Amino acid sequence: MLNSLLEPGMYVRHPDAADWGLGQVQSNIGGRITVNFEHRGKVVIDGSRVMLVPVFAGQE
Repeated sequence: MLNSLLEPGMYVRHPDAADWGLGQVQSNIGGRITVNFEHRGKVVIDGSRVMLVPVFAGQE
């Protein structure tokens, strides 16, 4: 699963919540991914239910 490769500091987007904006991974422990989104704040994502989309430099 791609979510298991997410590490703190990486940037992601939520596939079903584009209005949350760009998010930065804070932690990824046991499939629970804490992300700080631009327009939503800190959210804990269940990585088994939501596949976050990684964003790399230049894709913002």
